[in-house]
Parts: sequence; C-alpha cells; structure tokens
Amino acid sequence: MEWFNVTGYKASAKMKVGEKLMAVPIEGEPIQIHSYKHNGHIHRIWDETTILKGTQNLIIGGNDRTIVTESDGRTWITREPAICYFHSQQWFNVIGMIREDGIHYYCNLSSPFIYDGEAVKYIDYDLDIKIFPDMTFNLLDEDEYERHKQEMKYPEAIDRILKFQVNQLIQWIRQRKGPFAPDFVDLWYERYLTYRS
Repeated sequence: MEWFNVTGYKASAKMKVGEKLMAVPIEGEPIQIHSYKHNGHIHRIWDETTILKGTQNLIIGGNDRTIVTESDGRTWITREPAICYFHSQQWFNVIGMIREDGIHYYCNLSSPFIYDGEAVKYIDYDLDIKIFPDMTFNLLDEDEYERHKQEMKYPEAIDRILKFQVNQLIQWIRQRKGPFAPDFVDLWYERYLTYRS
C-alpha cells in the first residue's frame, strides 16, 4: 500500500480511478472507511458512513452505531453518533463523537485520505489526540508510535511530517479551527439526520 513516497507526497497509481486523479464520493451515499498500517495491512474498517460533503480535498461523513471490524476479525459497534473529517492536505483525521456530556474528539495522525470509489482509505500512524468537551486534550500512543516506527521502518520524512502535524493539530484545537469550531459537529450532525429520515 505505497501511497506515499519517502518525501511524503502522493506517488502511487492506486490513487487513480480510470483516468481521473481521484473519485469523489456522492453526498448522501454510504461508504466504508478503511484504515491501514504503514506495512499495508488492514487496521480497521468502519462499515457504513454517510457522505455529507465530498470533494477531492475534503470529506465529511456521519455515522451512528456502525459496525467496526478490527484487523483480527473482531467486530464492535460504535456507541454514539459521530462526524468524521478528512482533508487531503492534512496528515490527520478527526472524529467528533456526540455524547451526553458534550462533544468528544478523537484525532488519528495518518496519511491524507484517498477515495478510490470503494472506500475512504488512509494509513494510521499510531499517534492519537483525545479531546474532551472542555477542549483539554491528551496525546496518546507515543510508545506504540516509536515501536512501529522501528518495526515498519517509517521514513525520516514521514516522522518529520507527523511531528509537525501533531503541533499543527494542537494549534487547530486551541484556535477552535476547522472541525473544532464550536458549531461544526452540530451543524453536520443536523445534515446527517436529514439523510437518515
């Protein structure tokens, strides 16, 4: 699953669908989300997410109680509605989960997404940021990142990109930018509900 060369730029024919650079998902349509590891092995699959906005640069989706399949075949069902944010220029994606006590965010440090007509796909790079409704946050899985960096031989360029993106993501959180803007999740959740009715 070589989507990126060592400089971190998109470099694979896997991005092409027919003669087009990349397919664009259709708003209102259900799609899957596939998370891979750097070695090309599947990490996790979300069975169904409704596309709320789809362009070559940005995908926003919504799901609720969707089946998630882990790499070992184990399955579980998400517990709450969620709005997912993917951007083609960012090495992270964001999931805003709507819970009784407010919006919780889970951010995956990852490759930028591709959409190949089958699913939204990205490479998961271990590091995560968990954000609470009061916008305090924790950086998670640093030990896992260091271990996988050695085992899977992450290129130095990707290591630099990811460290830069952690800092950029923290700035976005503090500035309430993009998917962290105060009304972002609520507005997109309202749109999601129109497709469910």
